[in-house]
Amino acid sequence: MSITQWILLAAGLLVLFWAVGAYNRLVTLKNAIANAFGQIDVQLKRRHDLIPNLVEVARQYLVHESQTLEAVIAARNQARSAEQTAAASPLSAQALAALAGAEQTLGAALSRLMVVVEDYPELKADQNLRELSEELASTENRIGFARQAYNDQVLQFNDAASQFPTLIVARIFGLLPQAMLASTTSEAERQPVKVQF
Repeated sequence: MSITQWILLAAGLLVLFWAVGAYNRLVTLKNAIANAFGQIDVQLKRRHDLIPNLVEVARQYLVHESQTLEAVIAARNQARSAEQTAAASPLSAQALAALAGAEQTLGAALSRLMVVVEDYPELKADQNLRELSEELASTENRIGFARQAYNDQVLQFNDAASQFPTLIVARIFGLLPQAMLASTTSEAERQPVKVQF
């Protein structure tokens, strides 16, 4: 073999090793996204398990508010179903969008329940309800942190998959940028609060 052939072979091997390294890094980052979603999934399951207990405690006091309780349970079941679908394919933009919508509906139903609870002093004073409410609030915070970690992993993957020359490897193997979890706040909730005295 001539020196030119050796140089070409060495260059080819360098490109091959670089491509394998780039592919492995992208796969690692993609797996980190799935792991980050798994953390969200754990917290959502915890949240979904707390809600029936909260409703059961409230049911004892809210005899005339059965519609509100039924709405919370229906929203919880819809969110649980969407969460299971998203857990089965955590990199699916459609599954994540459906999950975000279902979680927004659940959040609204829970907010309505808490407004109703305010009208019942005995219920508001119930120790079980207070403990469940505190645990639910704590879980909501954990969900927020898990969503942030998920979006951080997606950003890291998307940056790696969009930068040249790794972008070539990403496109060849179909490792396309992933969707981030969007906020579940409505446009009205994003408006600045107006304070009037």
